[in-house]
Amino acid sequence: MSEKRRDSKNRILRSGESQRKDGRYAFKYTDAFGKPQFVYAWKLVPTDKTPAGKRDDISLREKIKEIQKDLDDGIDTVGKKMTVCQLYAKQIRHHGNVRPNTVQGRNHLMGILEQDRFGAASIDSVKMSDAKEWALRMKEKGYSYKTISNYKRSLKAAFYTAIQDDCIRKNPFDFQISAVLEDDTNPKVPLTASQEKSLLDFILNDKIYRKYYDEIVILLGTGLRISELCGLTVSDLDFEERTITVDHQLLKSTETGYYVETPKTKSGIRQVPMSEKVAQALRNVLAHRRSARLEEVGGYRDFVFLNQHGDPKVAGNYQGMFRGLTRKYAKTQREPLPEVMTPHTMRHTFCTNLANAGMNPKALQYIMGHSNITMTLNYYAHATFDSAKAEMERLAA
Repeated sequence: MSEKRRDSKNRILRSGESQRKDGRYAFKYTDAFGKPQFVYAWKLVPTDKTPAGKRDDISLREKIKEIQKDLDDGIDTVGKKMTVCQLYAKQIRHHGNVRPNTVQGRNHLMGILEQDRFGAASIDSVKMSDAKEWALRMKEKGYSYKTISNYKRSLKAAFYTAIQDDCIRKNPFDFQISAVLEDDTNPKVPLTASQEKSLLDFILNDKIYRKYYDEIVILLGTGLRISELCGLTVSDLDFEERTITVDHQLLKSTETGYYVETPKTKSGIRQVPMSEKVAQALRNVLAHRRSARLEEVGGYRDFVFLNQHGDPKVAGNYQGMFRGLTRKYAKTQREPLPEVMTPHTMRHTFCTNLANAGMNPKALQYIMGHSNITMTLNYYAHATFDSAKAEMERLAA
């Protein structure tokens, strides 16, 4: 009969257990993939004292108990030790067919994780309270509620993948962000009829901003997303049929420059009716259009909206213009504008105006290029008392 192995205190060691010359205990086991793994501890049992100068940790047999539970449940004992950064890197590597702006957002989140202690934590150690603390730190660093919510959703998806891969049992991001942070996002509201008239009158009579009058009329009269407006080419405009074909958008990144993308969903491909007011504004733009310096982007040419250098305009040009416009407007006009004023406010206003006018929601969904009718119906929430009263009177007649 073979002699039992013992430690330095003459205690019998179990199968797989051993003690090294420096006094540290080790346990050898086979993981769920059939590969040998080792785990170490300075204590054999919880009542042992950690040697002076060594980091305190749970005992070897406590670790063995956890490992055995993981093995019984089919948990990947190696995979669960990857860091949050490693998990997120794995997640985005497996979902690589995305748009350039999505890549930018992913890189930004990875940078945030790398700079925060949360990113270095092993995924099996992350508790829901840790995820909530991370969200609170993000808020303290100045990130918006919407940004934190979007990043929380991305991390929840990554941890869900870890669950599917049998690395962990629970998702620490399985909570409502609104339970942790107050949504202090300024609501996006449309222009009222009087605000719309006041803004257009101001632009038309301002020496600096009057050159943007036609573009804002087009935005207010079509509901185009700003990237869709920037992507319009001469061939997309049919003045005879009074339609605007929308099947692509123009964007620009600091890394790659100009690029063209198709709409996010098939619903984004559509034809938008061209009112007489919009048609005239488009004719004005074409009549004063500069010579194009950039001949082609992604197979598209003859872009309608060009900057002073003859290059196609992009969202950033309009966002900057809107900031300056609203600042100047606020200095001289009595009619206040919504607190949030961006090119998207024009789209919001267009959709709300048609909703208040009683347009069929499905027809409005098509014109807006919404993939979900719920998005369209949300605009009906901006119905005023007058529009609601008029609708009731129409139905009662």
